Amino acid sequence: MRINLPNALTLFRIALLPVMVAAFYAHDAISAIPLRVANTTAAVVFVLAGITDWLDGWLARRFNQSSAFGAFLDPVADKLMVAVTLFVLVQSHPTVLLAVTAAVIVGREIAVSALREWMALVGERGRVRVQWVGKVKTVVQIIAIIVLLLERDKDAQLLRFWLVGETLLVIAAILTIWSGLAYLRAAWPALRMDMPPSGPRSPTGADETR
Repeated sequence: MRINLPNALTLFRIALLPVMVAAFYAHDAISAIPLRVANTTAAVVFVLAGITDWLDGWLARRFNQSSAFGAFLDPVADKLMVAVTLFVLVQSHPTVLLAVTAAVIVGREIAVSALREWMALVGERGRVRVQWVGKVKTVVQIIAIIVLLLERDKDAQLLRFWLVGETLLVIAAILTIWSGLAYLRAAWPALRMDMPPSGPRSPTGADETR
């Protein structure tokens, strides 16, 4: 398989993940590194990952370089970056609000991914296309995460942008539930159908109709 430029950018985005985590914990590992520097570096890496997400999609469409590998890898890279960033934020500030919000967002991503896989197996993938509320959710979620990365030192006597980030993340979680229900509603006619005796099967042959 030949790796084209969009796929290379997607792989680069995945490679940025440990860089972001290392930057996030740089102050904890080396106290000489100011917390503000660590926060800013982690946020910049996250923004860079977001830019590559937009760029690889644009390049794939502009130069007709779409591929099955890219279609598989791109959403995996996106979900990995968001999930891992939320996990380290919750570990840094283990509040009930942040933990529940992160769980809702990550749980929805897992559920929708499973729903899309199921719909693809039954030939109805077109029913669960990305909707406008999902795009709004993604924008709000990205802004919230950037703010939370920058303002991790929430006890500092500065502008309380941490609360802004938390609020935006709660809004993103609400939009996440909304968009998830919209996907479920669109897929419901197919989900209600009785499956033939053989049913759709996983690549390993395990029965997934339970």
